[in-house]
Order: sequence, then C-alpha cells, then structure tokens
Amino acid sequence: MNLLLMLTAVIEAATGLALMAMPAVVVRLLLGGELGGAGIPLGRVAGFALLSLGVACWPSSEPAGNTGPALRAMLTYNVLATLFFLYLGIGEWAGPLLWPVAALHAVLSLLLARQWRLGNRG
Repeated sequence: MNLLLMLTAVIEAATGLALMAMPAVVVRLLLGGELGGAGIPLGRVAGFALLSLGVACWPSSEPAGNTGPALRAMLTYNVLATLFFLYLGIGEWAGPLLWPVAALHAVLSLLLARQWRLGNRG
C-alpha cells in the first residue's frame, strides 16, 4: 500500500469532514475571516469534494493496483492548494493555520512529485 498516498488521502478526507461539519470554524482558522450567508453551504460542498478526493485517492489493496491516476490527482490538488494559500497569505486572508497548511501542502507536493517521477522512470 502506498503510504504517502494514504497519508494525503486521510488529510484531505479529514479536512473535508471538518468543512462539512464546521465550515465557519475552518475558514476562521485558515483565513482569519468570517463565513456567512451562501458561504456556509458552499464551504460544505467544498468539504464534500475534499472527502471525495480522499476516498478516490485511497490506495488500492490489490497488489497490482494502479495508483497513477490517484497520485496525479492528489499532486495536482496539492500544487494548486499550495499556490493559492501562498497567494492568500500575501494578501489580507491569513488565519493562524494558513502558513502551516501552506507548508504542509508544499511538502506533500514535493513528496508526491518525487514519487510520481520515480514511478514514471520504469
């Protein structure tokens, strides 16, 4: 089983569950802003998407399971999330968890890119 892919899947699924349950708290911690009105249901929909990404990227227990598509999906998400969090941090949207989360996504992006590159050599 691919440990890195499993770790990233768990992190994104947990974030999705948190967004589904408490979108305003997640936004406050991440961006330092308040969430109201239509943002609450939209935050929950984002939670559904992150939970779905986590489930889709959970490594297969089959010995010959092809993790390539899941790895590419998780890599794409983490690179885009890193860039977006950095963009938000440069502006006015920075809660107490923004920089740690940006750093986590950056590290995961590097690890996933390395694994994808190593997997494509053979």
